[in-house]
Amino acid sequence: MPRDNKLTGVQKAAILFITLGPDASSGIIKKLPENDIQKITYEIANTTSVSSAQREDILKEFLEMNKAKDFLIEGGMEYAKNLLSKALGTQRAQEILSKVSEATQQYRPFSIARKADASQLLNVVSNEHPQTISLILCYLQQEKAAAVLSSLPEETQSEVAYRIATMNNTSPMVIKEIEKVLEGKLSSVVRSDMTTLGGVETLVSILNQVDRTTERNITESLEREDAELAEKVKSSMFVFEDVLTLDDVSIQRILREVEIKDLALALKGASEEVGEAIFRNQSKRAASSLKEDMEFLGPVRLIDVEKAQQKIVGIIRRLDETGEIVISRGGEDAIIV
Repeated sequence: MPRDNKLTGVQKAAILFITLGPDASSGIIKKLPENDIQKITYEIANTTSVSSAQREDILKEFLEMNKAKDFLIEGGMEYAKNLLSKALGTQRAQEILSKVSEATQQYRPFSIARKADASQLLNVVSNEHPQTISLILCYLQQEKAAAVLSSLPEETQSEVAYRIATMNNTSPMVIKEIEKVLEGKLSSVVRSDMTTLGGVETLVSILNQVDRTTERNITESLEREDAELAEKVKSSMFVFEDVLTLDDVSIQRILREVEIKDLALALKGASEEVGEAIFRNQSKRAASSLKEDMEFLGPVRLIDVEKAQQKIVGIIRRLDETGEIVISRGGEDAIIV
């Protein structure tokens, strides 16, 4: 490998992914354009050694540039420059911002909307078509999008939620036109290829921040509109690892409904923390028996583990819907009924 100051962007990306390891890297790489994936994977395959100094320098640069991007999105160039200067010094801050500016010539749309508060946005978008509202919400911070969605009329909430979940590709021309109109409306109150966004994941991220009433109104409406889509949304809103967010009494209630063979299989693919949360809420004898069952299973297929975990998640969702436990939503505390 050449010295750091002569590395290409692809070489730096390859070293970064090598440093992060396969688990973290695989989730990032698959989201890149096909052309970039080919270049980076070729470079990874042909990289035989990386010094610890190179790894540290590239990881540091990656973290600094991401911090600079976050600052730019939140408050613009001057805001980013001031914060980075305090942390890294004026010269280093300027170097980072120059690199970020070159790498982000295609700015993130709706930056003015990201600077506005939720009440300002609500006043501006409340009379817009649900498709327009859904597009704007996809570009907002999740907390802000949740606040706007929660404040819309129930019927509009459902329409907007459905359009977010089913949105895929949007023409840049459409985005620019909507952004231009929105900027004109917000300018008095705020200083100031296809784009893929939306989908079930985006909707789930927003719904995880709203209050329970809003969540239920939307999911019930989705069930009437598209039962299959509603099931995808509901199953994505709580995953097995989220057991860690439940209190002990809720976990104990859930364990009374779960078959031991499913629990043993599900825990084979869970984190140590989840296992400890389960064992903690069992008697010593039951916990010991469960650990023995897990050992007896030996190697298991990932698909079987996922099925067992999803089965348990289904039980958790059912108990939540009947009010026997409550999954924390939008800052609420989990309680037992």
